[in-house]
Amino acid sequence: MRKSRFTEEQIVRIIQEYAAGAKVSELCRKHGMSDATFYKWKARYGGLQVSDVRRLKDLEAENGKLKRLLAEQMLDNAGLKDFWQKTSGACTLP
Repeated sequence: MRKSRFTEEQIVRIIQEYAAGAKVSELCRKHGMSDATFYKWKARYGGLQVSDVRRLKDLEAENGKLKRLLAEQMLDNAGLKDFWQKTSGACTLP
């Protein structure tokens, strides 16, 4: 995915300008973006403050880290199960 030219904090401030009464066309011309981009941002960041965006970003990073740890743990578990099945089958007496 392409990285935005604007940070989340800048996006929230632009949306706050709109809430203060600025027109969408003026904001888009001033900041160099399209109307569609503005409305997409508004849908995602509409009711957030700058502190909320920072917290959301931190939570998303933590969630990604936890997902990676879980995936690694599941791979280790599957490998140990496979190893256990192979070795326990070789040790049984007929």
